Amino acid sequence: MPFDSFQDFIIMGGYGLYVWLSFFLSFVVIALVALETAIARKSLRKKSQQLQNRQQRLAKRQRSVSQ
Repeated sequence: MPFDSFQDFIIMGGYGLYVWLSFFLSFVVIALVALETAIARKSLRKKSQQLQNRQQRLAKRQRSVSQ
């Protein structure tokens, strides 16, 4: 291991702030992308279900009119 102690590992030769900040920001961005994807998927499923329900209502209405 190139570091003599855990503290040296955290400090990383004076660049620790930049290294750990970049890790943290990367994690935050990835988490936000995952969250946005989950929200978009939920919204898309809801819209798809609404469209299916609308199509079923229209088909039912059309059957009752044609009889």
